[in-house]
Formats: sequence, structure tokens, C-alpha cells
Amino acid sequence: MEKSKPSKSPGNSGALLNPRTTHREFFGFPGSVAVMTITTIVLYVWYFSCSEATGCQLPVTKTQWSAIAAHAADYRSYVSLEALAYYTLWWSWLAMLYFVIPGRTVQGVALRNGQRLDYPINGLSSFLVTLCAAAMVHSKFGIAPFLWIADHFFQLATASYIFSTSQALFVYLRSFRRLSNGAQPVMLALAGNSGNPVYDFFIGRELNPRIGTLDLKYFNELRPGIMGWVVLNVSFAIKQYHTLGYVSNSMWLAIVPQICYCIDTLLFESKVLTTMDITTDGFGWMLSFGDLTWVPVMYSLQARYLAFHPVHHSTVSTVLIAVMALASFLVFRLSNSEKNAFRINPNDPSLSHLRFIKTESGSKLLISGWWGLARHINYTGDWMYGLAQCLATGFDTPMTYFFSAYFLVLLLHRNYRDECKCREKYKKDWDRYCELVPYMFIPYVI
Repeated sequence: MEKSKPSKSPGNSGALLNPRTTHREFFGFPGSVAVMTITTIVLYVWYFSCSEATGCQLPVTKTQWSAIAAHAADYRSYVSLEALAYYTLWWSWLAMLYFVIPGRTVQGVALRNGQRLDYPINGLSSFLVTLCAAAMVHSKFGIAPFLWIADHFFQLATASYIFSTSQALFVYLRSFRRLSNGAQPVMLALAGNSGNPVYDFFIGRELNPRIGTLDLKYFNELRPGIMGWVVLNVSFAIKQYHTLGYVSNSMWLAIVPQICYCIDTLLFESKVLTTMDITTDGFGWMLSFGDLTWVPVMYSLQARYLAFHPVHHSTVSTVLIAVMALASFLVFRLSNSEKNAFRINPNDPSLSHLRFIKTESGSKLLISGWWGLARHINYTGDWMYGLAQCLATGFDTPMTYFFSAYFLVLLLHRNYRDECKCREKYKKDWDRYCELVPYMFIPYVI
């Protein structure tokens, strides 16, 4: 949890608006440098060691390492001004839709200064308009643009890396500005005001950086990366069809659940406003890189692999993987829907069968239904859903299972943060809740 020492913010009537961060996530400066370095290396190694030219095997051999080093040294093979221009156009297109597509406006949670920001809920509409635009491109140019995306995948990945890093630097430098009256500082994230420029750049200094009404954190969370993931998956499926003359059942098993996941995320766009990413974390390199680069590049690995290494599943295997994907998705979606419905109106007659405990903070904690099975049952469904997508790639290489392994670490870290936050908020009530719901992920197991 974040621990802060008070320091008065000038021009804010002595209010403790931006206390100095004393506890740093990821072990502070060394951890932030390590994360930025390792994720960058993984991004490049996973591409150069898992491709049509090199195969996709672990462990990486000495010869492969030499080839990876040679590829990395030849920056002209993956740094492209054309790709950067196209990526900037992609980001700008979605930013334009953010403003012009009509939709309802929802207020976010109350901030430390009592303010509640407005957010447009038009992500799904923007996605549908983008699909229509893609259909128009296809009708005019055929599959050539999608083949270009598949063939220039890593140039686009590098472009997104340059863009996301530049964006993180922009919001970090901009966080030192004063508001229009020159007196009140911007609101900083409790975790991002350490005074160490590298750590604050990484974790995110400003809580809600905005350009006019464009909320950069909220926009990047759901738009360019999530929709880009869909575009990449479709492009790799088209690439496979262009090469083989068909789309394998393994490709369908991988990309259909992923596309459904993206659509589900956009369909429930307003729910992201209560997540820690929006309410608590600053917007720095970690989220900028994660949203724009890591998600579309690393999460599309299954489709990219299957484009050059098709796997053919038996009917039984196909059905089992599909059933696993559907069942885990239902666990994820139904548990989240139950929680959100209870948050909005715990007195809804349709929820009268649910039992809960009242806490001293005034909150109510569910102890039956999905949330009586495990404290983070939604994480279980989320992870199993991702594992099903990895199973679609077969067992010829462990590299395509990186998504599942990484996602497990990510969810365990989120679970740790959730548990710490709840323990601090609910105190003894949380201990009582844990006694009533003793399992974290899988009922009667863990």
C-alpha cells in the first residue's frame, strides 16, 4: 500500500493535495529501471526468436542469440518512419472519434479534492465505426493493407514503443505545470510523487492528465491498444488465409475469444472508471507502454504464430478448448456483472438472494453468489480464458504460453494490491470477511 508523509501544497489552502510518496512500488528506482529494461528485451527477443524465419523454440540457442543480436543491431529492419506515421494516424483517428462520436457521459469516482471528472462512453461506437472504415478500405484495396500490417508487424510494434515512450515523457514533463490561475498544482498520483524523476516517469506522476477534455489515461486504456489487438489478429488470420487458402480451426480458437474479450471490454467501458488503473495509478511509462505496446504486441502472439505455423486440432480437442473458453468467460463476466450490479444498487430485488456483511466504513461485502465462492473469482475466470487461447496453439513450443504465464503474474500482483487496499480500508471487517470467504481464486483449493 502507499504510505505518504504530509507536505502542504502551495496555493491549495494548505490542503494535503499531493503528499510526498515514501513507499515505492517495484522497489523504486532500481525496480522501475529493471521493468523497463526487461519488458523491452522480452518484446524484441520474443519477436526475433519466434518468427517464420527462426522458428519458435525454447531454450534459445547460441546461434539464435547471435541472430537476435544481429537483427537488433540492424535497426533499419524494424524502425520505419512509414510505420510511425501510420501508427500516429491510428492513434489520432481514435482520438478524433473520442470527441465526435455521440454517447452518454459518465462521472468518475470522487477525487481527493472532491472533483468528479466526466468521461464519454463511446468506445464501442468508435470500434464499430472503425470496423466500417476497415470494410471500406477492404472494398477499395482488397486484403493488401491487412497483409502489409501482418508483414510489417514489428515495425508497427516499434512505432507504438516510440509513441508510448514519447507520450509518457510528455505527460511527465507536463505534470509540473500549474493550473490556469497559477496557484493550484495539478493532482498527482499518491504513488508517483517520490521526487525521483526516473521512478515517477515510470509509475506515472499525474493522476489524470488531460488535453482539453481528452483524458489520456482513460483513452489509452481501452482504445488504441485494445482495438489494435483486434486489427492485428484479423490481419494474421488474413495472412494465413492468403498463404494457405484457409483459416485453421486453431486460428479461430485463438482469435475469436480474444476479439470477444475486446468487445466485452468496450461494451462495459464505464466499469473501468472504478478500477485502480483509473482511480489510483498515475499515467506514466508503465501504463502508456502497457496499453499501446505490450497488450497488442504480446497478446497477439498466438495469432502471429499460427499465421506461419498452423495447428490442426481434432474435433474433440476443438470442442474441449471452445468449452473451456466459454465457461471461463462466463465465470469472468457473470461474477463481474454481479459485483457491479450490487455496487450500483444493493437493494435491487434481483439481488435479494445474496448475503453480505456490513463494514464500519459503510460498505457491504458479498459473502454468497459468485463472491462467496472466492474473493477474486473473476481473476480465475480471466486467467483460464487466456489459457484456453494459448492451448489453441498446441504444444510445439512453450513460447506461445508466455501470455498465460505473464497474465498469472499480473493477476497475482493485482490480487496482492487488492488485498492490501481492502485490509487497510476494512481493517477487522476484512479479517471477518476472509473467515467467511477463505478462498482467493478456486473454491476449496486456494
